[in-house]
Amino acid sequence: MTLVGLFPRFEAGNSLELALSSSGSPVKRTRIKICGITSAADAVLAVNAGVDAIGLNFWHASKRVVTVAQAREVCAQLPPFVTVVALFVNAEQAEIEQILQQVPVDLLQFHGDEEPEFCRQFNKPYLKALRMRADIDVAAAAVKYSDANGLLLDAYREGVPGGTGERFEWQRIPLHLRGQITLAGGLTADNVAEAVAAVGPYAVDVSGGVERSAGVKHAQKIDCFVDAVTRADYRANG
Repeated sequence: MTLVGLFPRFEAGNSLELALSSSGSPVKRTRIKICGITSAADAVLAVNAGVDAIGLNFWHASKRVVTVAQAREVCAQLPPFVTVVALFVNAEQAEIEQILQQVPVDLLQFHGDEEPEFCRQFNKPYLKALRMRADIDVAAAAVKYSDANGLLLDAYREGVPGGTGERFEWQRIPLHLRGQITLAGGLTADNVAEAVAAVGPYAVDVSGGVERSAGVKHAQKIDCFVDAVTRADYRANG
């Protein structure tokens, strides 16, 4: 599993260092993705707050689903170096290919039961999302999806592929993988600093935690979330 290109704004091995801590040592920066973007206005809010990636949800049953037209409007407002992530849940190959022909997607995110062979066929870097059910083996999944750009870990609720707004027990994440994963699941400005301190993830992913209603983002909540992550990074690095 490689992290190179996961968020092209900061290439691995090149800019894991954002600034210097008070002790003069480099500060490791936790990347931030805001998912469930449904409008160009909300994309601008996210960009202005300094996020690294935005997520477009193409799962038809989601409250935050976007059409191709909406997705194109969002992407038209994005400056360089912000990663566009397209989320799918057990979608048909033809549907994904059709969307990729019309929307400038940088990274795919698979939230269903997709096998590695399916995920890799689109010649795009991808994240594989794992819902943290009781019997899941994260270490085994990391080996299985070794060609993924990373794993995204989310809370498990039966029948709901994501966006539950619920947390899972972070101690279940294998220690050797914690710095490589994207952490999701019930994150808000009130708990994301705790998550960064406890897990030390490569990135955090939030959707409902920065909304005023499903699919409508809240500017102040976004700003507070980004600020909480930034402060946690500096505390973690002394």
